[in-house]
Amino acid sequence: MDCRQEEIVQSLMASYHEVGGINHVDCGALPSKRAISTLCEQLLQVLFPGFFSDDAVASHDLEMLTHEHVAGIRDRLKTEVRRSLRLRDNSGNHHEEAMKLVCDFMVQLPNVRRLLQTDVQAAYEGDPAARSYEEIILAYPGLEAISIQRAAHLLYSMGVPLIPRMMTEWAHGRTGIDIHPGAQIGSHFFIDHGTGVVIGETCSIGTRVKLYQGVGLVARSLAQGQALAGKKRHPTIEDHVTIYAGATIVGGDTVVGARSTIGANVFLMESVAPDMIYALGDQEHRIRDRKQTPITKVVKPEVETKTSAA
Repeated sequence: MDCRQEEIVQSLMASYHEVGGINHVDCGALPSKRAISTLCEQLLQVLFPGFFSDDAVASHDLEMLTHEHVAGIRDRLKTEVRRSLRLRDNSGNHHEEAMKLVCDFMVQLPNVRRLLQTDVQAAYEGDPAARSYEEIILAYPGLEAISIQRAAHLLYSMGVPLIPRMMTEWAHGRTGIDIHPGAQIGSHFFIDHGTGVVIGETCSIGTRVKLYQGVGLVARSLAQGQALAGKKRHPTIEDHVTIYAGATIVGGDTVVGARSTIGANVFLMESVAPDMIYALGDQEHRIRDRKQTPITKVVKPEVETKTSAA
């Protein structure tokens, strides 16, 4: 039984002619999702040698294995970068440009490792449930998400189309954490639990920032669509800030000052000064900042959501 195959095929062919914009025909190959998946797995092996391998890695084999991984990443990434560059400019094969971009990317991987070491340290110091660095690297989704994002951010900063976003979406699918490759994130970054965290493209995050699950650092309005492209539309989070579960911080002009704490389930559309608590609740919330300013005011969730310095 052919299940009316010819009719189905002809109907689809008619659709291909009628419905534009979602066909990619008579064009060069697009970057491969499967190749990007393999690339991300290889990057984790290079960034954390011995942690993402099926077999134990001996020190006397490390250089040989690193040569193999670097060659694999270089060759695979060169192919995918060439394909992505064709989306920007359909002329030429982009061989030399792709090779240069890949080399510039790979020479920065040691710097990515240095940043990731601070992220592991921050997770260990910030979570009393953590028993070891090994547990954090193997079992904490936030660490995997930021590892891929930091690598993808390099490619994003170089202007490589599409691939950085494919990389962070690979991590998003595995971890439930959505960090745009354009986000600028300082050292000692820790996402605890992680599920549902969203960090937008133009977000800027300082050092030693801690987020809990469900935090959104998002744009205020997308109604203008592409008119907002390239503009600062996501918040700035300064150093030593903690943001608790379910909080949503909105807008490119919104700044959370250093050492402040944002409480759970807050919806924040205005800046917060340094050394403050911004929280919801029926009870009084009090804090003294590090400069010994007076106790903050009572939060009144039915009227206002911000605690401010007296």
